[in-house]
This record gives sequence, C-alpha cells and structure tokens, in this order.
Amino acid sequence: MGLRDTYAYAISTAKGKFNGSAEERDGKLHFKGSVKTEAEKNELWSAIKTIPSWKDDIVADIQVTGGGAATSGGRTYTVKSGDTLSEIAKEHLGSAGAYMKIYEANRDQLSDPDKIKPGQVLKIPA
Repeated sequence: MGLRDTYAYAISTAKGKFNGSAEERDGKLHFKGSVKTEAEKNELWSAIKTIPSWKDDIVADIQVTGGGAATSGGRTYTVKSGDTLSEIAKEHLGSAGAYMKIYEANRDQLSDPDKIKPGQVLKIPA
C-alpha cells in the first residue's frame, strides 16, 4: 500500500478546496498548493494528522490565498527540519530577536521557544 492509499482521507478532504497536488516521491507524500482560507488549511492538516506517522511521511507547502477568515496577520509558516524560531523571525519579521513575538502568537501549541517540530504550522504576527 502506497502513501496515497494511506492518506486517502486527507486527499479526499482536499478535493474541491486544495488547488495543488499530492505526489508520492522519495518515500514521502508531497502536498504542494493553496487553499482559500486558514480554516481549509487547518481542516487539511487535521486530516493528514489522523495518521500517526504523518511527521515521517508528509512534506507540505500549503499556502492560504485569501478569502474568508484568516489569522490576525494572515500569515503562517510550516516548520521544516532544522528551523529555529530565530531563523523564522529573521526571515519573516526582519529580526532574529523577534522570535518571542512568534512564540507568544503560538502559545496554544508551543510550550518552549526552543522546541518546535517539523510540520507545525505557526502563525506569523503582523
């Protein structure tokens, strides 16, 4: 059974909402594309996360293109292996020292600013 079969529920959840593809390559399932709202992105992530091994199986680049309710800043970032909050802050906020702004905006899912995991979707404050 391939990863497309394993993640059939996530792929069916994406139908009609996700403008992109779910391709199996290099032993991983790559989701690349966009959705209109943050709620649709969260719904797709919830479907992906129904499989316990999703962190080992999935590479995702899911962008929100607008329309509907979004987070206050409207931007998110999906953590990749090797990322740190400082690096993400430097790239998205212009200063590595602004990492605590990202941490504070994501207190609902982060208990320590030094412990982020690949696949986490972080809100980037304005």
